[in-house]
Amino acid sequence: MSDAASQPRDARPTGADAAVVLEGVQKWFGDFHVLRNISLQVAEGEKIVICGPSGSGKSTLIRCLNGLETHDGGRIVVDGTLLTRDLRTLEKIRSEVGMVFQSFNLFPHLSVLDNLCLAPTWVRGVKRADAEKAALSLLERVRIADQAKKLPGQLSGGQQQRVAIARALAMNPRIMLFDEPTSALDPEMVKEVLDVMTELAEQGMTMLVVTHEMGFARAVADRVVFMDKGEIVEAGTPEALFEAPRHERTRAFLSQILEH
Repeated sequence: MSDAASQPRDARPTGADAAVVLEGVQKWFGDFHVLRNISLQVAEGEKIVICGPSGSGKSTLIRCLNGLETHDGGRIVVDGTLLTRDLRTLEKIRSEVGMVFQSFNLFPHLSVLDNLCLAPTWVRGVKRADAEKAALSLLERVRIADQAKKLPGQLSGGQQQRVAIARALAMNPRIMLFDEPTSALDPEMVKEVLDVMTELAEQGMTMLVVTHEMGFARAVADRVVFMDKGEIVEAGTPEALFEAPRHERTRAFLSQILEH
């Protein structure tokens, strides 16, 4: 894994060191063309923030990266593996890619600890004792180890999202996807989740984050990708995109979101 500190903010991957490659990706929902010729490369260790108005295709894009949505055209390569509909290929990619959703998606009837241990024991065949040791270490990492025996419903939204991040990390992913991870949280809980994500970024994790948290983008992202109407309108460093956006659609979006 690349050292995040050594990655320049305007790093551009080459084909050989790209963790994620999208070439001409297309996606339709019926007659609605939701992704239009998307091409993007993400280097190992790079942090990408994807922003744009509602309905621009942001969440669909990252859901295509681990096969939660199937793309209808173009190529997607994740960690060197061409994404197809073959089950073995999907399993391989999903074993390397963690995902955190806006709605937590924790199992409500299982304790926090059991939520973290489930996939490593069932999917990877890790012994329960080893899975628990690793889970407690991850809960410590996201500063919530004292909640291990509680059910998700006994936690705040911010705590549940930190559990969801720890659960994704329990599979030792090489790439992390975040789909608006703070949008369902009360404002006072947003910072605790963003702090965990920032620490993860500083440790060198490859990350693609769909978010409207522009402060996080400024502080953490190597590149910000602006999408609208299923297209990548422009992409660049946070400084370039926020201070001198080239396209009118980008300027209009930023003028609205940065005022709030």
